[in-house]
Amino acid sequence: MNPVVKSLSVERVLSPSADKFLIKKPTQEQAEEAVRTLILWAGDDPSREGLADTPRRVTKAYREFYKGYHEDAHEVLDRVFEEVEGYKDMVLVRDIPFYSHCEHHMVPFVGKAHIGYYPSKGVVGLSKLARIVDVYARRLQTQETMTAQIAQVIDKVLKPRGVAVLIEAEHMCMSMRGVQKQGSSTMTTQYTGVFKDPAEQVRFFTMVKSPGL
Repeated sequence: MNPVVKSLSVERVLSPSADKFLIKKPTQEQAEEAVRTLILWAGDDPSREGLADTPRRVTKAYREFYKGYHEDAHEVLDRVFEEVEGYKDMVLVRDIPFYSHCEHHMVPFVGKAHIGYYPSKGVVGLSKLARIVDVYARRLQTQETMTAQIAQVIDKVLKPRGVAVLIEAEHMCMSMRGVQKQGSSTMTTQYTGVFKDPAEQVRFFTMVKSPGL
């Protein structure tokens, strides 16, 4: 085991989504001190007027940025509506905006998610699909992992005949640093069930990209 991890006090689980990683959560004071250290490392004075309250603001912002660690995606999908008059065709929610943070550099990536599924026993409230995106987006992430997580939880909880997820995003770790290629986008997909059929993938993609009403 990594000696750094080994030396941490094992006291609590950060959340059910923390993949069983056990760690003692730092205090508010420790978190703020870490921000001050980074400001010093960057070359500025954390005690000057403009930065004096920055550590508190940053920790407050982090609670919002990463609130997905304290949310359970399964609970979001806990209510299924079965009275849908036998509707069996695709349900598609497209252009769901999101922002997340790259787990490699902790800088944002921003984009849109598109989710489609074929109901089996019922449908879920449309806003719940948008909430699922936020649950996984508001964590340190990779776009690939986030795409798979969204598809997997919908497939597991709703048990539809198929799920399709398409995510498009611009990554600031590529735009702001490194190769600095602004405007480039990354697209990832995940398909289950009937969406394994290439014809269904084409239909999904066509509906996602069709002009709005």
